[in-house]
Amino acid sequence: MSRAIILVIDGFGLGHAPDAEAFGDVNANTFANLAEKFQATKGRPLKLPHLSKLGLVNACQQASGRTLCVEPVKPTKGAYGYAAEISTGKDTPSGHWEMAGVPVLFDWTYFTDKKNSFSAELMAQINQATGYADMLGNCHASGTNIIADLGEQHIKTGLPICYTSGDSVFQVAAHEQHFGLDNLYNYCQQVRVILDPLNIGRVIARPFIGESPADFERTGNRRDYSVLPPATTVLEKLTQTDGTVISVGKIADIFAHQGISIKTKATGIPALLDATLAHMKTAPDKSIIFTNLVNFDQDFGHRRDPVGFGEALEYFDERLAEFLDQMADDDLLLLTADHGCDPTWPGNDHTREFVPVIAYHNHIDSINLGQRNSFADLGQTLASLFTLEAMDYGQSFLHELKL
Repeated sequence: MSRAIILVIDGFGLGHAPDAEAFGDVNANTFANLAEKFQATKGRPLKLPHLSKLGLVNACQQASGRTLCVEPVKPTKGAYGYAAEISTGKDTPSGHWEMAGVPVLFDWTYFTDKKNSFSAELMAQINQATGYADMLGNCHASGTNIIADLGEQHIKTGLPICYTSGDSVFQVAAHEQHFGLDNLYNYCQQVRVILDPLNIGRVIARPFIGESPADFERTGNRRDYSVLPPATTVLEKLTQTDGTVISVGKIADIFAHQGISIKTKATGIPALLDATLAHMKTAPDKSIIFTNLVNFDQDFGHRRDPVGFGEALEYFDERLAEFLDQMADDDLLLLTADHGCDPTWPGNDHTREFVPVIAYHNHIDSINLGQRNSFADLGQTLASLFTLEAMDYGQSFLHELKL
């Protein structure tokens, strides 16, 4: 029986999606635009030999018609394509749930006001439930910026820093020592209950350490409190038939811990990749190892750092060789993303883009999967791989892989 290893390059788009105009994202292209900025800054093209051999560059060129500033390497192995999203949003839960076969076909509620984002009534309800007199922030903000701006006031007053973004999200930043990690988690759990009737996708605990803006730093103890997926995902179908789903990073939180057998937290791309490789040595047959590489999105996309994004891609490409070497004959490696986050785009929100669909096993030739009309094609392919009941959405491409 096969195993599947899924690596989500969080925020890695391949060009604006067909409905990008509705999101204000026409001409966004995370890969092509960051590669262009990378070459302009570093004086050389990106070097991604392993990803290029798997067809990633070709997938982006087909999706967008762009020529990429990437050192040319011909695809020689692996199936490659690009997928559009049918979910109504360009957020993390929608992207992940859709790739697990359950698109989000309803509209989330958003806090749209840039300042005074939360109503006085909502704030009063949260303060009464949590026992705090007030909250700091109450605005749209970058997580790192708001900690720098309000971190010292937070330490002095003991009040949580609450903010939002273009996503359907309520975020709470608090100091691990001065506020307390368990206290932060408890606060977020109480907020989650309050926000359930409002259809807000996630409440996120954002702990940090340090004593001044010069050394404030977010830690790896982030925790996401998500609503439940609206239908049974392929992960649940696998665990309900005695399969195993291993979450690495924030996957378990995104799926509200539904259909998850084993959870491993790790901080940073190197640690996330190390944890995934470690699970590959021990994961049983009929298992999925599902890893989210959040730092591409969190550290480089949202912070609009195209050069850092490119350097992280080159590091990931180097480490990808370890995955290819460790693959068993029945293993299927899948590389994809949950949305775009173009580091050259105005603002700091996600971008509505095609995402890569890259598949590899030890005996595959180079195959062009072309355009996929839903991220759910990945979930349907997993259902076929593990002979599960078919998902309601998506078209399997398993037969094209000849696994």
